[in-house]
Amino acid sequence: MGCLGNLLWFVFGGAVMGLSWLFIGILWCITIVGIPIGMQCFKFASLAFFPFGKEVKYGGGAGSLILNILWLLLGGLALAAEAAVIGVALCITVIGIPFGMQCFKIAKFALMPFGSTVD
Repeated sequence: MGCLGNLLWFVFGGAVMGLSWLFIGILWCITIVGIPIGMQCFKFASLAFFPFGKEVKYGGGAGSLILNILWLLLGGLALAAEAAVIGVALCITVIGIPFGMQCFKIAKFALMPFGSTVD
């Protein structure tokens, strides 16, 4: 299901979500202070493009907490809301439930990306 799921995901919505992550990353990289946050967005755009077969592990310390709070205020809530709305729309049909679950994984990840790793 991983390869086929990722292909269908990319064609039917993953490209839009991944491009959203890339766009936010570019906006962060405009400023010198935001480059580390922008690079994190680029790193995690791969999850939004191809989520099947990947797991997100959460962790981090005080630095991650500060960055996550800043992230929520300046872009994380919009990306999480986008993923959640798409997830709800996909879960309306039985066929879309696996794809909706991937959207919810991305929405949770969009709320706290710093200190997290993608395996």
